[in-house]
Amino acid sequence: MQILRADHLGMCFGVRDAIELALTQSATEPLTVLGDLVHNETVLAELRAKGIKIAQNAAAVDTPTVMITAHGASEAAMGRVRERGLQVMEATCPLVHVAHRAVAKLVREGYHPVIVGKREHVEVRGLTEDLTEFDVVLSEADVLGLRERARFGVAAQTTQPIEKVRALAELLRRRFPAAEVRFVDTVCQPTKQRQTSAIELAQRAEVVVVIGGAQSNNTQELVRTCSRYCARVHHVQGVNDLREEWFEGAQAVGLTAGTSTPDACINEIEQWLNQLASRRNHDAGAYAAVELRHKQAA
Repeated sequence: MQILRADHLGMCFGVRDAIELALTQSATEPLTVLGDLVHNETVLAELRAKGIKIAQNAAAVDTPTVMITAHGASEAAMGRVRERGLQVMEATCPLVHVAHRAVAKLVREGYHPVIVGKREHVEVRGLTEDLTEFDVVLSEADVLGLRERARFGVAAQTTQPIEKVRALAELLRRRFPAAEVRFVDTVCQPTKQRQTSAIELAQRAEVVVVIGGAQSNNTQELVRTCSRYCARVHHVQGVNDLREEWFEGAQAVGLTAGTSTPDACINEIEQWLNQLASRRNHDAGAYAAVELRHKQAA
């Protein structure tokens, strides 16, 4: 059994920077993160162990400083924090800031904003809460349900697969041929790299393991992408989720991970798979040797 590791996988620079900022700041003063800094329970547990508090709304904050997550937030949300006399520290990924600026520019230029993403996702809330009018779509049915406008401006949650985003933008053009549809690509490069690598991996492997938090959108999208090319795909959060029977008869096992998955978690799972492969390969070799002896004896 061979273990194949995706060319691009695991934690992106935006997540690494957010974690580093939280740890550095908490070393000098009490700190509360507003929402989950990243969608990975292992990382969140480590932050809590360092004394960092996590609150889901501003009313629950009891430290002088509040950190905005890597997913970003609206000006309205940050304003509510400041109204309580709290200091706001942003850990927003720079590429999420790019998406915010792109949406704001579309609105200034007179386009009705259409965001491709999950309506209740924290990043999408951050992109839309400052807007007076907008639509969020994630499926063909969502696009078909839109009402006609003269001008549509399409952007996306940064962790959506670019192929899906382009397809929905094109469907919007076909749905409203008289409208002007402007598409701005706000899908981040790390997401694109991991999606492309996942496709290449799933085409070579008989089983694919995708590592990431249960609430991680980009991890869920990796699972969906791999499932289009490989029939046996398993989403795990840690090594304890793995089951030996998943890999029965597999000659090639692929390994990829979402952008909030720590290196240590990936390495632990890869080690588990390598140990399983070593046992399987040893057992296969021993069986072959026994068969050869039987043939020679006959």
